[in-house]
Amino acid sequence: MKKVKQFFTRHFIVAPVSFGTYLFLLLGTGIPFLAATGILITMYLGGTFAIKQVQISSSVKELGMTRSEYRHIELQLHEAKQKIKKLNSLYGQVRSVQAFRQVYELSNLSRKVLAIVRNDPKKFYQTEQFFYAHLDSAVELTTKYALLANQQLKEKEVRIALQHTRETITDVTHQLESDLQDALSTDLAALQLELDYVDITMARKKSLPNTKGETLDDRKSANE
Repeated sequence: MKKVKQFFTRHFIVAPVSFGTYLFLLLGTGIPFLAATGILITMYLGGTFAIKQVQISSSVKELGMTRSEYRHIELQLHEAKQKIKKLNSLYGQVRSVQAFRQVYELSNLSRKVLAIVRNDPKKFYQTEQFFYAHLDSAVELTTKYALLANQQLKEKEVRIALQHTRETITDVTHQLESDLQDALSTDLAALQLELDYVDITMARKKSLPNTKGETLDDRKSANE
């Protein structure tokens, strides 16, 4: 969401300046059309690039990372997105409802982890195994399963291999569930701290003496 906002911000800033300059050059200076168009393209591309670099620097500073770390995480996010696309392309190649559900679970869990890390790149370090191993295993196993499932031969060895692959895919699904839990761990910890704080605050309020009640009681006693 932040990247989408930054994208529109860049173009919202650069577009009026670039096209305003373009019109001024054409109508106010009489510069040739091709030259003015070249300046427009240069200004637009250069402006969006410059603002993007400023936005990246701001994000890197806010995250407390180096640019190389940020670029590495961006690369891992891009590669993971491509792997999930490949995983989704296997839906039509599996031959059983059980296998279809497994592919759906793998894809769903992967997309959730990816979305969390994209929103907060620091969580990459909590989910490194997802990017370096678990997602690769999911794609590789599902690809092999689809290949075996589409074989015309249904010999005993093939059936055994398919069953074993399904079982292994289940194990990988558990790994992805663990990765999602790791991605959410800091949020859950923060939520628990907030709940604990609210509980303590409420307990303190309940333990405080009711000053209003005491004052009323004192007045009643005085009147009597």
